[in-house]
Amino acid sequence: MTDFVLTEINNQVLTVRINRPERKNALTHAMYTALGDAIEQADADADIRCVLFTGSEECFTAGNDLSDFASGLQGDFKETPVGRFLFLLASATKPVVVAVNGPAVGIGTTMLLHCDMVFAGTNTRFQMPFASLGLCPEGGSSLLLPSWIGRVRAAELLMLGDTFSADDAHRLGLINRVCDPAGTEAAALEACRRLANQPPAAIRATKKLLSHPTHEELAATMLAEGELFAERLKSPEAAEAFGAFMQKRKPDFSNFK
Repeated sequence: MTDFVLTEINNQVLTVRINRPERKNALTHAMYTALGDAIEQADADADIRCVLFTGSEECFTAGNDLSDFASGLQGDFKETPVGRFLFLLASATKPVVVAVNGPAVGIGTTMLLHCDMVFAGTNTRFQMPFASLGLCPEGGSSLLLPSWIGRVRAAELLMLGDTFSADDAHRLGLINRVCDPAGTEAAALEACRRLANQPPAAIRATKKLLSHPTHEELAATMLAEGELFAERLKSPEAAEAFGAFMQKRKPDFSNFK
């Protein structure tokens, strides 16, 4: 387990903490492996009844570490660290709760679509800047977002990649509650405590039924997104966007067709 992902079990709740503050919790391949391992641990351990994902009071995650992803994704997407994590999260058998503060960029937003309850601080800024980086949606967001909030709102968030607040996310039905940043994790832990006290088999059955209607379509969409995402990582547009990011300048897409 990488030191950038910390895990702890208390009162039948597995807390998974993203802990790379010097890089705004940007996710590397190794961190995705650790996050996937945590989900597998929870599914295999009957004493774990709930999973809590969190970061810090200042930051959830700035998304993928671009320096780590600039070299692309090798092999079958489902077997890559990020693909494995997404598919494990989408098929998790135990309830997953998230406490979000500060930046929640890229997968920091899309992973929430697979979670059961989400609590966000007033300082949270959600963003899905995939198109702006020359990439495409991932994590099943091209399927789930339109079905949840409507096509035109989903298109705005995915195509323009603007940030939106916790209040916006609550209004759109993407999170359960807006919290003071200092109390976000406590609110999420209270939800975990209540879930852990519920009949475990009934909770697992309810979670399975909630996911069942879109299970097959979601898996196909995630795979299609992942394959296209891997292709887009090698595109000239992505190279320009990544280069501009590293050079701290505005990307220029004026000559692209």
